[in-house]
Amino acid sequence: MRIIKSHEITEKVKKICIEANINLGKDVVDAINRGLEKEESPLGKNILNVLLDNTKIAKEKNIPLCQDTGMAVFFVKLGQEVIVEGDTIEEAINQGVKQGYKEGYLRKSVVEPLSRINTKDNTPAIIHYEMVKGDQLIIEFAPKGFGSENMSKLKMLKPSDGVEGIKKFIIDTVSEAGPNPCPPIVVGVGIGGTVDKCAQISKKALFRDVGTYNNDDNIESLEKELLIQVNDLGIGPQGLGGNTTALAVHIETFPTHIAGLPVVVNINCHASRHKKAVI
Repeated sequence: MRIIKSHEITEKVKKICIEANINLGKDVVDAINRGLEKEESPLGKNILNVLLDNTKIAKEKNIPLCQDTGMAVFFVKLGQEVIVEGDTIEEAINQGVKQGYKEGYLRKSVVEPLSRINTKDNTPAIIHYEMVKGDQLIIEFAPKGFGSENMSKLKMLKPSDGVEGIKKFIIDTVSEAGPNPCPPIVVGVGIGGTVDKCAQISKKALFRDVGTYNNDDNIESLEKELLIQVNDLGIGPQGLGGNTTALAVHIETFPTHIAGLPVVVNINCHASRHKKAVI
């Protein structure tokens, strides 16, 4: 067995909360540059260059990429040989969020849903757990902005709707979102499971490095096909026209019931921020 002190978790979480909001990952920057090479609209090219300049300024001045520093979302893999000593994992992670958002001067955006009273420290975080073999604790973090989150949709398709129904729902969702999620976007898609599982895997899809593909060849082909169709919508960077509406379409699947075909589209803005810590 391996003992991990809860304060170690808190420290790691604090750091990745700050880093994710300031330093955009190489995977996203590379994807924007690929879009810039293919973009045909002069205005679209200009906007993509502005987005790239923004990432450089944020890094150089050590300030957030965007004023919306998101709701803290975590996917945690806990090795079965690990014992956490001190606070619980959940308490340690939330303490890290509190410290990170305070010390990083990040906007606290979390409110009670009905009263709209701010919790003042950006907690509680959304935390998904998975028990795995080994003696490591792997923490993945994404600050999820709500300009894009608000454009996400769930649909309970009929099994007879099949792949064509899935594609139509995804394209319609992106089309209706238009400029609202700050394109070029990353489209996370969950297919299968139950309502809650489908939403979870659609979010997990956004944690993949931008431009990577599903390990299943058929799903990979679908991701590539949908990316072309999304970009053919002509929404373009920041919704002002062009052929770079999305940087990637990421699909994750899970077995479902014979009577159902749940699909969730979870959209992320061009600042597809995510960081990982391993203890």
